[in-house]
Amino acid sequence: MTPISAHWQAVKTRIAVATRAAGRPVGTVTLLAVSKTFSAAHVKACHAAGQIAFGENYVQEALEKIAALAGSLANPAIEWHMIGPIQSNKTRSIAEHFAWVHSVERDKIAQRLNDARPAHLPPLNVCIQVNVSGETSKSGIAPGAEIALADMIATLPRLRLRGLMAIPEPTPDGAVRRARFALLRRLQQALIARGHPLDTLSMGMSDDLEDAIAEGATVVRVGTAIFGARETQ
Repeated sequence: MTPISAHWQAVKTRIAVATRAAGRPVGTVTLLAVSKTFSAAHVKACHAAGQIAFGENYVQEALEKIAALAGSLANPAIEWHMIGPIQSNKTRSIAEHFAWVHSVERDKIAQRLNDARPAHLPPLNVCIQVNVSGETSKSGIAPGAEIALADMIATLPRLRLRGLMAIPEPTPDGAVRRARFALLRRLQQALIARGHPLDTLSMGMSDDLEDAIAEGATVVRVGTAIFGARETQ
């Protein structure tokens, strides 16, 4: 067993334990391996362990990995998720190469992703990013603004609105972490009551996935606990 596969299995075990503790069926939380800044070789090793979904923040870096791994992996194929801020000039590349986008926060970006999504591909799965902690340095729309954006995305035929995403501020205070995640869950429930068939809460990372799962996370985004400490870019 390689170090990456051992770390991956340990994270899978953490997710299973947390899911049971929350009174939820095991298998209802998806692990998204955050491979940003790590090489195609790291992705390949994690995929060999059994991981399918990988999250990237930087479009050009992701495209290089996608090209490097093309044709070199056994089935099933990798499912690529964009989880970082989106620039308008990157929307076509994202629409053409990714299955999911977790970080939609503007009408303009949603429209451009829709317009660029190739007809031969299924609709692009998207989540709206909400800034649940109110940090000026964080991406995401303010709580409450997701309603109008969700209504707009629902009119776009090449997008499929799946849920909400958040990256709360890092804090050792478990009560604060739980409160941030609970807020995102409430916002999702309000959208469901409004008629949006959402099934995804993308929240929780290496240090707080247990709290996120307790509050209803369906996708946890984990990088460091699988691949190790990353160099900043």
